[in-house]
Amino acid sequence: MERLAARLIDLVGRTYVLNGHTVNIGVSVGVALKRERTQARDLIRDADVALYEAKRAGRGRDRFFEQGMDASLHERRELEIDLRRALALKQFGVHYQPFLDLATETVIGFEALLRWNHPVRGNVPPLQFIQVAEENGLIVKIGEWVLATACMTAASWPGELVVAVNVSPLQFKADTLLDTVASALSRSGLPAQRLELEITESALMDDTDNVLVALHALRDLGVKISMDDFGTGYSSLSYLQKFPFNKIKIDRSFVAGSNADSQAILRAVSGLGSSLGMAITAEGVETPEQLARIPNNAARWCRDSTPAGR
Repeated sequence: MERLAARLIDLVGRTYVLNGHTVNIGVSVGVALKRERTQARDLIRDADVALYEAKRAGRGRDRFFEQGMDASLHERRELEIDLRRALALKQFGVHYQPFLDLATETVIGFEALLRWNHPVRGNVPPLQFIQVAEENGLIVKIGEWVLATACMTAASWPGELVVAVNVSPLQFKADTLLDTVASALSRSGLPAQRLELEITESALMDDTDNVLVALHALRDLGVKISMDDFGTGYSSLSYLQKFPFNKIKIDRSFVAGSNADSQAILRAVSGLGSSLGMAITAEGVETPEQLARIPNNAARWCRDSTPAGR
């Protein structure tokens, strides 16, 4: 059965040319095996649960139903209901985390971080609910709220302090990001150059051309663009060539690492940022030892004092 599922995924999930247009087909397979006295409706339900798990694991996967999967799915559905309620009842909050210029040791801006204090669940970690929000599309509405809230708050800050806001790949696919950003800036009165949008490579991977068009339009507004989690994907350098980012945020794993490889990567990114004229944020600097590992020749490095478990 496993071989059959894998073969179906391979044969159907290919690239086709239809009327001169290239079409990519993806396949996920959920399998449930009939047990003694299993009813047809239960078998279909179990296969559907397995299919959901296959899709959640990524494209082109297969999963066989196992006991406990339905309980996990029920919990996710309850979380989705709570997310919709939280958005309607304004249960979300935004925390602001400073990032520093190492050359002057002064705060130059804050990153807006989404937080959820559930009346029963308590403080729900972002890692538990962000993925669910992305899977059901709620992240678009949540992202719009975070952006509007962050811009309104930052408009009251003194000087030229910048606010950085994460943008989900789904916000690009919704084709409303440019209007959302323009509206948030207009309503808050925040100058565009004080807003920094952070994107990950996953936003660029699915529809690079359209995303690049959107990024250039955002830059034309005056908004700064930052690549988040730099170094964790396989094509970071090609994206830097395609689009002139204002900043690179190197992933915390390289900052936390104390081995020679991590040090070499930090030095390489330092040189890269200097050559391309991009600011570099070292994400997750929490100790003097980590701070000391950041190359001292990189005057434009910034320290992002992200607490563990962000």
